[in-house]
Order: sequence, then C-alpha cells, then structure tokens
Amino acid sequence: MEKAIAACLIIAGIIHLLPVSGLIGAERLSLLYGISVSEPNLEILMRHRAVLFLLMGLLLVAAAFIPALRVIAIVGGFISVVSFLVIAWSTGDYNDAVRKVVIADIVAVIALCIAVVLHAMQKAQP
Repeated sequence: MEKAIAACLIIAGIIHLLPVSGLIGAERLSLLYGISVSEPNLEILMRHRAVLFLLMGLLLVAAAFIPALRVIAIVGGFISVVSFLVIAWSTGDYNDAVRKVVIADIVAVIALCIAVVLHAMQKAQP
C-alpha cells in the first residue's frame, strides 16, 4: 500500500513539474500552452506560475517519501488541479495545448483520489 500511495503522489508531482520548463522564457511558455506570450507582464505571470508548480510538484514528490507531508501535499494538489479544471471548464473554448493540461489534471485528480483512499485505509489499519 505504501508503494501505491507513493506512486500516486509521484504521478501527481510529475504532472505539476511538467510546466516548470516555462521558467526558461516566453518561447517555451508558448509551446506549453499554445498561446503567444509576447507581452512582458504575461511572461512574468506565467513564469511565476511555473515556480509555483515547481513548489507544488516538489512537495508532492517529497510526500511520496515523507509520510508526514502527505496530508498537506494532497490538499495542495487537489486545490491546484481542481481549481484549474473548474476555471477551464467554466471558461471553455480552450485550445488543444490547454486541453492537454486539462487531461493531465484529470489524471492528477484520479491519482490524488487513489492516494487519499489508500492513505485512509493505511491509517485505519491497526
């Protein structure tokens, strides 16, 4: 069970780490999201977003190996992916690149749900 929890957290962590390459600059952000990032303020915001994903991804991966971090990592992971999915679905009309992010976040939600169930089952064992 421990390995399955860790695997789920690592999957969610990797999904959060994928956009970190956006730190490189506007060209990479454009490739990631299929949008033009020609305006400096948008580049600043999107690169900062990549930093936040780095932090969340590292926390999720660390929680795979440090059980004391699991609850906060899972809660943070859920807030991250569910908020994005709600915003994407309520806005709609997103491009194919963002559609890939939506699909990845659905995978992350599933991984986090499995981690929650397994973690709860593990805690319930005598």
